[in-house]
Amino acid sequence: MTGTPQAGPPSAGATVTKLADEFADLVRPVVRLFRARAAEFVAGLALLITALAVFAVAGAAVDDRKIEANLAVAQAEVLEGSSFTRTLVRFTTATGETVVPADGVAYPRGTQIGETIFVEYDSADPDLVRVAGRTALSQSGPLALAVLVTWVLLGPLAWWLKRKRGTAA
Repeated sequence: MTGTPQAGPPSAGATVTKLADEFADLVRPVVRLFRARAAEFVAGLALLITALAVFAVAGAAVDDRKIEANLAVAQAEVLEGSSFTRTLVRFTTATGETVVPADGVAYPRGTQIGETIFVEYDSADPDLVRVAGRTALSQSGPLALAVLVTWVLLGPLAWWLKRKRGTAA
């Protein structure tokens, strides 16, 4: 039998190259879109961060309203196991129930493990608790600063990208 030799299975290198080429073909339009709309993506990111900050303050204000509707005060201990994202506390309610809210305490800035603090909680839902004397306004300052920094950094970048796109056309 004469004729053209049969080709064997593709080598691993050829398969990887083919997959890489297919991936590049899929990614190229996305990269082109991002380059064409980079200013809008950057401005959208800044708007998203702003919206998240507004929702965080609004959610905290709703929780504050619930606490104030059924306000109770207790002495609490800041527990081991607290982290950057939550501060665990243990307190005893007016009914004698010992509570360790799973989500921790709202507005914990400045509390130390082992410290005794006063907390305000919703007597109808003792898992809803905040450090006494603090409200949604307590967290609005740091969030406002984060939004300001976001716009100081991303605003000029979006403007520059839009201007750059306009001069390239």
